[in-house]
This record gives sequence, C-alpha cells and structure tokens, in this order.
Amino acid sequence: MKALVTGGAGFIGSHLVERLVKEGVSVRVVDNFSTGKRENLAALAGKVDIVEADVRDAWQVKELAAGCDVIFHEAAIVSVPYSVEHPQETHDVNLQGTLNLLEAARHAKTRRLVFASSAAVYGDAPGLPKHEGMLPTPIAPYGLEKLTSEHYLSIFARLYGVETVSLRYFNVFGPRQDPTSAYSGVISIFADRARRGEPVTIFGDGTAYRDFVYVDDVVEANILAARAPGVSGRAFNVGRGERTTLHDLVKMIGRVFGRDLEVKHAPVRAGDIAESLADISLARKDLGYAPKVPVEEGLRRLLA
Repeated sequence: MKALVTGGAGFIGSHLVERLVKEGVSVRVVDNFSTGKRENLAALAGKVDIVEADVRDAWQVKELAAGCDVIFHEAAIVSVPYSVEHPQETHDVNLQGTLNLLEAARHAKTRRLVFASSAAVYGDAPGLPKHEGMLPTPIAPYGLEKLTSEHYLSIFARLYGVETVSLRYFNVFGPRQDPTSAYSGVISIFADRARRGEPVTIFGDGTAYRDFVYVDDVVEANILAARAPGVSGRAFNVGRGERTTLHDLVKMIGRVFGRDLEVKHAPVRAGDIAESLADISLARKDLGYAPKVPVEEGLRRLLA
C-alpha cells in the first residue's frame, strides 16, 4: 500500500508517518515546513519520500497523489486566533487545500481520504458531551473551514465515489508538540514551564476542563479510519471521552516531576471554551476505536 500524508513533518503527522512505516506502508510526505520540522522525520531518513510542497498548489498536489491508495490530510493552519486575524489565508490553506486534495484523490482514484477535522466545529453549541448528531456552530473561521471541509468530503463520497472519513480531534498532546507555538496545547505549555522551573498560568479558576487524548491514540484512530468498512462520508469524534480539569492537569504534571508546581491565575481569555468533552461511542462502535493511553501515562511519556 502507498499512502500520502500531508503535514507529515508536523506534530501529529510525523507520529502517523512513523506508524505507517512500521506497518510496511510506502509513505510520501508533503509538507511546506512552515510549522513542520525535518527533525521530526530524521529517524526515518531514507525510508520515506519527503516532498516540500504546499496544499494550495493544486497541480503539484495532483501529481503527488498519483498512485496513492490512501491520503491522510493533516496539513492545516490550526490556530483559531490566527484564523480570526487572517481569514483569507486560513481559508486558502484549510479549505481550498482540502478541496485540492479531494480533487487529487478523485483524479488518482485514491481508495480513501482521511481528514484531520477538529472539535472546533462544535463551537459553543450547548450540551455535553459533544456528539456527532449535534448541530455544529463554529465561532471562528478555523472551525468553519473544518466544518465546510467535512461537507466537501461527504459530497465527494456521494458524487464521485472517493471514500472519505473526517476525524474530529479534541485536545491532542504528546511529544513534538511545540510549546513555543502560539497555538500549542496547554499540556505542552505547562510541561515546558514545569521543566524550566517556572510557574504555570491558569486562565480562570482552574475548573475548566478538556478532553485530552494522547497522540498515539489519534494515530490509531487514523489507521482504523483508513480501513473500516461502511464509514465513508462520515465524521467521528476522537478523544478519550474523559474530563480533565486544568487543576487536575497541574497535579498530574507535578506528580510526574515529583514536586508541586507553582500556579498563577489570570482572567479568562475571550473566546476560551470552559468545557469540552467528546462522546466517542460512535468511533468505538463503527471504527473499533478504543483509546489506550490514560492522560497521566501520556504525560509521563511526554515528559520522559
């Protein structure tokens, strides 16, 4: 089997590439290295085909998709604040880039395209846990771009026979997540500050919670989504289905380091969502998805 992984030098993409190579898959990585890093794939030198390219280049994407059985589309600008400031740029990358991949898959007769969507599609829709039957109400261009991309995937599945699956990632964490990035996850930021002996800052009183999922479980969801029968055109939540408050998170990181962390509190930031929790029952039933890495174990792996 041959797979194309866009954004394959990024945080999640590089872990996915590693897994595919271990399974004997021939992998072509496409990355423009705006945020992806070559060192993320250094251990795979000579084992993967790495091409510096941009998903906005429709003709090049079409050439690179030729002969690929599966496409894993991880490439994106994932910053919600950046999408608010630069909606045209994020539209071009996140939405037009996805359409370019779908057209490439259609032309290449690719068997299936698996798309990295986001819990951001739910926005501030009332009700928890979030389930796929809810009416999405994105509150920023990023969420809208992901949701519109999902609709494109569904339409391509119906009209053109390109099998597609969208995976709505919740709060993914793990090694290679850049703590200096403006859109890095709270875990990598907290862990980085704890390593340096600096206080961690909690916006609000610490009772806000997230559904944190370790990157290896997200990779597993992608592998399952590429293989599962009868799921084309659909979207699935990818999380652990468990609440972790920011206070819980600080305590876990402290246990891993063997010391209490100094905490500072700051006012809640505009646009921050207080509660996020995934209902993963559909992914369990139809993909066979069963997250294996508890949050604290994931923290130990990250901080090791």
